[in-house]
Amino acid sequence: MTTSTVSNIKADDVLNSRRNFLKLSAAASGTVLFGFHLPAEAQAPVAGSLEAMTDINSWIRITPDNKVICEVARAEMGQGTSTSLPMMLAEELECNWADVKMEFASVQEHLARNKIYGSFSTGGSRGTRESQEMMRKAGATAREMLKAAAAQQWNVPINECSAKGGHIYHTASKRSATYAALAQQAAKLPPPTNVVLKAPSEWTLIGKPIPRLDIPSKTNGGAVFGIDIKVRGMLHAAIVQCPVFGGIPIAVDDSAVKNRRGIKKVVTGPDFVAVIADNWWRAQQATKALKITWDYKGGDKLDDAGVMAILKQGITDAKPLKQVGNVASVFERSSKIIEAEYFTPYLNHATLEPQNCTAKVDGDKVEIWVPTQNAEASVTAAAKVLGIPEINVTCNRPYLGGGFGRRGAYQDFVTQSVLIAKELPGIPVKLLWSREEDMQHCYHRPAALYKLRAAFATDGQLEALEINCASQSILEKVRPAALRNGQDYQAGDSFHDIPYQIKNIDVRHGMCKINVPVGFWRSVFHSQNPYVRESFIDEICKAGNFDPLEFRLSLLPKDGRDYIILQAVAKAANWGSPLPKGHFRGLAVQDAYASFGAAVVELSVGPDKSVKVHHVYIAVDSGYVANSDSAKAQIEGNVAYCFTAAFLSEITIKDGRVQQNNFGDYPITLLRNSPTITPILVPTGGKDWGGMGEPPFAALTPALTNAIANATGERLRSLPLSKHGYTLA
Repeated sequence: MTTSTVSNIKADDVLNSRRNFLKLSAAASGTVLFGFHLPAEAQAPVAGSLEAMTDINSWIRITPDNKVICEVARAEMGQGTSTSLPMMLAEELECNWADVKMEFASVQEHLARNKIYGSFSTGGSRGTRESQEMMRKAGATAREMLKAAAAQQWNVPINECSAKGGHIYHTASKRSATYAALAQQAAKLPPPTNVVLKAPSEWTLIGKPIPRLDIPSKTNGGAVFGIDIKVRGMLHAAIVQCPVFGGIPIAVDDSAVKNRRGIKKVVTGPDFVAVIADNWWRAQQATKALKITWDYKGGDKLDDAGVMAILKQGITDAKPLKQVGNVASVFERSSKIIEAEYFTPYLNHATLEPQNCTAKVDGDKVEIWVPTQNAEASVTAAAKVLGIPEINVTCNRPYLGGGFGRRGAYQDFVTQSVLIAKELPGIPVKLLWSREEDMQHCYHRPAALYKLRAAFATDGQLEALEINCASQSILEKVRPAALRNGQDYQAGDSFHDIPYQIKNIDVRHGMCKINVPVGFWRSVFHSQNPYVRESFIDEICKAGNFDPLEFRLSLLPKDGRDYIILQAVAKAANWGSPLPKGHFRGLAVQDAYASFGAAVVELSVGPDKSVKVHHVYIAVDSGYVANSDSAKAQIEGNVAYCFTAAFLSEITIKDGRVQQNNFGDYPITLLRNSPTITPILVPTGGKDWGGMGEPPFAALTPALTNAIANATGERLRSLPLSKHGYTLA
């Protein structure tokens, strides 16, 4: 199809077909769709159709049996968003929670209707905190429309009507009606322009421990993940990518595989070669028999030593992120200075479900089935491959077998899938990476080098702190507009925004150019920078003979949330009380993603350096808690993920390529290594809804290493701890 023909296809054409589909669906099922002003004006919606829903958001459907179906735009990858967001809506709608179901919102409808669902992106612990107000307003708007319909039907003032349990009541006349009975009439009314949301003291659902809606299907095997997708007539694709970062294929000899049973086609892409077959195993085995000549473009010269050399230069060239007081002067006159160098390695996301996407290209349209953290970005990637409007892309959204940032900004697996499926028009092709491909072609957490110094005054108090760090910039590639004066402040998180009140501070960061793909990794730089900051704070405590808790509290504003959360975790862990013989504690505090967290780790260390973690206490102040059960589960999951990174994980580079291949040489923490975990929720309210998927991670690694230092006297300044001989018992 020519470009001009493609460009003449309009969003309205796709929307009209969906309108017709919904008309038929609504007529057949009796389901009523609700649309709401959030916040733009629009015409009143008509039951069972989308014609009057232009420029308004649509979140709720009420079925004839009084069930409520909630549309969820955010992805579900185990964090519980697909439950917490319907909880927000149901709280204001005043329906029975047992009657609430969810479905993933349509990206195609979202695009056709001026992006009515806001954001589909799930990352940075933003799912609940950025959608909660919208969902609550949607529920409140529907509630008021239903009350208005009842008042109109009964010819009574609306303020005499009340909503509860999926019914509207008029107490004076003892009349009531179900939402289903009122829905048709309510959908014809103009939505209210302003609705009053409940005060937190009135909540009956939000903050409660509600079982997640996705748990039954995930325990009985009914849940469908991307890797489970089956489409009639589907073929399978396996892929080989250039082992060296930035390399490309220049010649492919497929003579050994093209006549094999089940092999359909060999596809050469810009930086990969794929085999399409009637099943994945045949495709995967065929990729091993291909003879591929790669052009490494000089990338094969890079190794760990080269990475370290660039990081060291980055320290030398570091530019200021924060400067307070006169640090240089203090260091010149100080008679007591301590300094340290820390290092954190590259890390893989290690999602249990390897990257995958199923695509079917049919003329100027494409349909994809993809486990993605950002369905809108997936649609954009698919459309770009074919040069078609985004509205021509249909995106189906299964569950994700882990994301941790890998499936958000990076849509390489979608691009590859569409490129491969394009070679067999009209046939769905499922691309699945092998574990080895997934391990070696990640957008890794950046390696980072740190140099820190602290100067003491004559009275023994801390007087100045100097922090220099160097790493690659993630934002430079993904969101360059987010750089400030050419600097990546995100890379300096927890340093430039340090909460401790120190009179003289100098924080600098060096942005390094290294030929290793890097990207957002669970809690991003909050997964590594707090380890360095809070470990060095303990080094300062040891040098000054300060109690780690009292020293931190003395430097924090007493009305600040850091202070409050640190006290909360110390109280829960009974900090300062006697411990069993051989047991030691460590603590740390760190804010991240509008939440404040603190951790205490209690452990013992054997003579063989085996570390037995007996108890982990993690306190989090997220402002408000959506679902206390999911919040506690997130804390527990962070412990497992953090221990894997702290003890075991490291991506090393040799000859321009990743050395690790699979979980054999990139192991993960086992269930038997899990300690007793005490999650402590300390919601202080206010204006903020903080994140929960990543903040618990931030304080945990330094609390762990501080405890090991207290137990052994050895300060561990680089990760993973296994490099120092420590194992997790």
